[in-house]
Amino acid sequence: MEKICCCLNKNEKLEPVSEDVSVITGNGFTFYTDTVLLANFSMPESGEVCADFGTGCGAIPMIWCARSQPKKVYAVEIQQRACGMARRSAEMNGFENKIQVLECDIKKLHKKSAIPYGLDRIVCNPPYHEAGAGLHGRSAVKQAAFHETACTFSDIAAAAAAFLRWGGRFFCCMRPERLCGTLFSLHAAGLEPKRICFVQQRESCAPSLFLLQAVRGGKPGIKAEPVLIIENKDGDVSEKMRSIYGNYGQNREGKG
Repeated sequence: MEKICCCLNKNEKLEPVSEDVSVITGNGFTFYTDTVLLANFSMPESGEVCADFGTGCGAIPMIWCARSQPKKVYAVEIQQRACGMARRSAEMNGFENKIQVLECDIKKLHKKSAIPYGLDRIVCNPPYHEAGAGLHGRSAVKQAAFHETACTFSDIAAAAAAFLRWGGRFFCCMRPERLCGTLFSLHAAGLEPKRICFVQQRESCAPSLFLLQAVRGGKPGIKAEPVLIIENKDGDVSEKMRSIYGNYGQNREGKG
């Protein structure tokens, strides 16, 4: 308990992602259901070297290390405070040798040689709104998380293509209204979309999110997986979602 208390600053708290692993959140940096879904959708295989672009408080690397055995995860984030939280989370959970947090703009990664080339997989939970679109009046922290103020999706796709090995995989989630632009940006960067899963709150609702996998240098052809339903007809968490949540076990609303 003393170690955990020492890791927390004012207005911070712990969010569990498994029975033994928790993530430090607070001060505008947290994670939502879409983060948990994307972490599950992109789960690394044992021994892989991976990266999370725009890691925020580091939830995806923490979920990966709690549920799988990646060799190394480079957690890239431009905001200093979020980097500090992610580093403390990694140390608190004993992942400091597996998760390396880097304070860096992904558009400048190639100039700084901050991470190695030839990665096995890269994940990104990108801003859902283009610059100037969506809701306004948010803090600078939330503007960077929800709007393309620091980078565009095309910037993300180009960076992922540059650092993935041939045949390496890129994973992201996005709002359905941006599907066409997302596919175009990935294809232009040399990342061929291969697998997609739409997410609905319940059966009667239209999809509010999609999860996507692309492969560097992959052949054309995309597979649509069964729609993921978050709630059943009674409003309870669906069995599929229960298996994804695991010990996280909270039905939280997606962001955006």
